[in-house]
Amino acid sequence: MLQGGKYVKVEPGVEIFVQDVGQGDPIVLIPGWTFTTEVFHKQIEHFQKTNRVIAIDPRSHGRSSVTMHGNDYATHGTDLAKVIEALGLVDVTLVGWSFGCLTMWEYVRQHGTRNVKSFVFVDLSPKPLSTNHEQDWVEGPLDEIAAAYNYYTRDAEKQREFISGYATGVMVQRELAENELSWIIEQSLKTPPYIAANLFASGMFSDYRVEAKVASESVPTLTIVAEHWAETAKRFMEKHAPESAVEVLGGHMMFWEHAERFNELLTQFLHAEKTAR
Repeated sequence: MLQGGKYVKVEPGVEIFVQDVGQGDPIVLIPGWTFTTEVFHKQIEHFQKTNRVIAIDPRSHGRSSVTMHGNDYATHGTDLAKVIEALGLVDVTLVGWSFGCLTMWEYVRQHGTRNVKSFVFVDLSPKPLSTNHEQDWVEGPLDEIAAAYNYYTRDAEKQREFISGYATGVMVQRELAENELSWIIEQSLKTPPYIAANLFASGMFSDYRVEAKVASESVPTLTIVAEHWAETAKRFMEKHAPESAVEVLGGHMMFWEHAERFNELLTQFLHAEKTAR
């Protein structure tokens, strides 16, 4: 088991794996669609020196229980609240990557900003799908998203194909070594395809524009977006969550590829937030 690894029971028969290391103000890290605590190893290594760092495998991800129910972001938001309560966390900085942002916005929908000191949303629109894809910040045109859902969530082979193409085309800007790509793919395949499909649909049909506005108006909020859609993302956030600070960095997995710069941005944000109190 990873250093600091433990399990939190969120309901009968369902446990959430967390890595809990370090001491100080708590930072909770939430990975994206089908990914695990392992993607944040560079943030865990860095921030555990100054903070208590908790990284979560969401339900049906990684080491957490694989269940036939609750594979949606409403339930993931509930699970997050139960983990925060079980670990006795107060004044938390929540950091979510990709669909992990949906878990955070769902937490806001259910609980407001209670117990949250600040938010960091990493590279996801609060409304991932729209018919107006040329103007809105979305994951892609409706027809492309529908095709991806119907083709790539059929079985493990298709899921592997999807993650491989997404990793090399969107997530990482440099050429990946074979072992790096295999590691990324293996992360995703820990979630079975039939569950990945549920999560894909739940995420794509989400609309958290109201919660994004509430979050940014209630506590310090930082949004970090990838370079490939930076201008569209900045315009969208200015319209829907204008109080959020926005930074641009790398590709979709910038916190891993450009970890030093990402950690610097997060450190600066946390320091500014602490100084402002």
